[in-house]
Amino acid sequence: MDAALLTPDLLAPGDGKSADLDPTQFTWSQIRSCEDPHFETAFSALWLEFGATHEMESRDVLAARMRGARRLRYEILLVRAETEIAAVRDHTAIACEGGIIVHLSHVLVAPAWRRSGLAGWMRAAPILTARELAVATGTPGCSVTLAGEMEYDDGSDPRMALRLLAYGRAGYLKIDPQTVRYHQPDFRPPNLIDASRGAQPLPFQLIVRRVGREHERSISGGEVRRIVRALHAMYGAQFRAQDMAHPALNLALLPGDHAEIALIPPTAAASSPIPPH
Repeated sequence: MDAALLTPDLLAPGDGKSADLDPTQFTWSQIRSCEDPHFETAFSALWLEFGATHEMESRDVLAARMRGARRLRYEILLVRAETEIAAVRDHTAIACEGGIIVHLSHVLVAPAWRRSGLAGWMRAAPILTARELAVATGTPGCSVTLAGEMEYDDGSDPRMALRLLAYGRAGYLKIDPQTVRYHQPDFRPPNLIDASRGAQPLPFQLIVRRVGREHERSISGGEVRRIVRALHAMYGAQFRAQDMAHPALNLALLPGDHAEIALIPPTAAASSPIPPH
């Protein structure tokens, strides 16, 4: 990635501090193949942080996603300060009706670079991936929505509260989970899923940044459906159909296209997870 393309206009409204950090001082590597010489370094860093708790898909799943369809682009972004890892993130840009949805998967910032402003650039960089995909699919200038799945803060892990707070300060908003009961598909290997008598999707909250529309405080049911449909298309390309058919993942349970759903701060109404249907 050409760091010169990382301009302040890409930053979220609350990430103004990041504009004081020059992104060109880092080396930015976009990894889109397991054969990339930087793949092992980047993947291992993420897996060490997220893999053991089944918060991240397996190497085989991600390798298949990297070979995905023309309308889907998965990459790992490795950021280095000289020879040291400064940050790593992965994300998937998905072209769909109405624009590009970018699924923000995992992000890891090295301790030396926390609170430096680098995290803001890590949230902004996927916009470049989205715009590149828009050009490749013949829809330049289309809308871009960044979407992330966030755990409910049950008090068991201080990192959950910090993540929600950080995204809230940046200007991301949460789709009211009392109205939209979203579940993440089961990330466990198929043998573990079968041994536990079937898939067990987890209740998650959806946070979004609709680039250029950050001031809006509601979202239509139709737009929510497009976001969730895009995420299901991404997961469904590698996950088993029987696991994606779990009732909790049924799009028909989402509000109708003309419903108006509140967008609230990520830390608002941080209650217990809504049980599966």
